[in-house]
Amino acid sequence: MPSEHTNNWPDLAIGLYDRLTGRNAEIAYEFVDMHVKIPSGTGSNAEHAEWVLSGTVKIQTAGKAQRPN
Repeated sequence: MPSEHTNNWPDLAIGLYDRLTGRNAEIAYEFVDMHVKIPSGTGSNAEHAEWVLSGTVKIQTAGKAQRPN
């Protein structure tokens, strides 16, 4: 029997987006001085570039416009 609970962030985001699609919903993520270290490769010797994010990412959904018959 499959679990009805979300086990990770990507599944949570997909589930939320699926429920909001077509409902003219907007999801906004705001980042303030968020630091992300991007690895140059895999393994313990990988170097990292640091990216700093500040700003807002918006995801908007809208229903399809209906064409007159």
